[in-house]
Amino acid sequence: MSKNSSTTDQKMKTKSTEQSESGKKKIDPIKNFFAGGAGGACLVIIGHPPDTIKVRLQTMPRPKKGEKPIYTGVFDCVKKSVKNEGFLSLYRGVGSMFVGVTPTSALSFFGNSIGKKIQTPSRDDGDYSLPQLFLAGSVAGITNTIALTPVERVKCLLQAQEAAKLNKNVSSTEYNGSFDCARRLYKKGGIQNLYRGAGITIIRGIPQWGVYFCTYDGLMRVLRSEKNSKENISAWRTILAGGTAGLFSWLIGMPADVVKSRLQSAPSDKYPNGARDVFRELIKKEGFGALYKGTAAILIRAFPANAACFLGYEVAMKGLNYLY
Repeated sequence: MSKNSSTTDQKMKTKSTEQSESGKKKIDPIKNFFAGGAGGACLVIIGHPPDTIKVRLQTMPRPKKGEKPIYTGVFDCVKKSVKNEGFLSLYRGVGSMFVGVTPTSALSFFGNSIGKKIQTPSRDDGDYSLPQLFLAGSVAGITNTIALTPVERVKCLLQAQEAAKLNKNVSSTEYNGSFDCARRLYKKGGIQNLYRGAGITIIRGIPQWGVYFCTYDGLMRVLRSEKNSKENISAWRTILAGGTAGLFSWLIGMPADVVKSRLQSAPSDKYPNGARDVFRELIKKEGFGALYKGTAAILIRAFPANAACFLGYEVAMKGLNYLY
């Protein structure tokens, strides 16, 4: 009896090990890199206009006593932006985003896959536990900083520039597009100037991307029915899981994002101590509520943009799996 029990236990352990190893083998960082890039392109197309509104709300100057703010809210900002500058003003800085978000998203999915690959699934079905999914996603918050920081630096400056033009009623511009902005930043302060805000980007990114991928993979597991395998899950489930992941991740990352936007859109010689100076000034002058400025705009953006991102990712992965 004891011998049979020992044999059964050994078989179960062998099966569990095979499943875990199978789960690890299915993870291909290179495929994730390219599929993630495709997802990033989808995200930019859907998500850039509300992101412009978010940055304008976050970076608008505090009104003087007795004056009204430039924008009273999300819809007022959209209305004034389109009326005064046209619809395409909502796509200011989109050039840098297309050039930057594709590798940024690629590096995010790549980092997440690396985070999974270095862990062994703790479940018998080959799936990772929620803490493991969070840790894997956190790796993405580090790897994507390489591309994300200069992209968001340029984007924030261009978006803030348009808001300043509207506020001061002037027509002159310092930067004539994404590439001109990047060139001028580099000429003025080198690579360090382009990477202004890298520290706060990582501080924002580790928990934000951890929640992002943990929520997506966790929901996909819950939504998966017996008829739907990991490789054959319906589009609406992907949209629901991806959109929800975007919402939760931004609720976590919003305070650090406000600080980052203020830092990256400010002149290079302002805030010598970086994010710490921004945080102290913001709390002193505007209170803790300012850490959630632009939340409505980003939450409106978060669901459709990230649903598009994961849908693009999944479609691309299916294509790559079909090819090789």
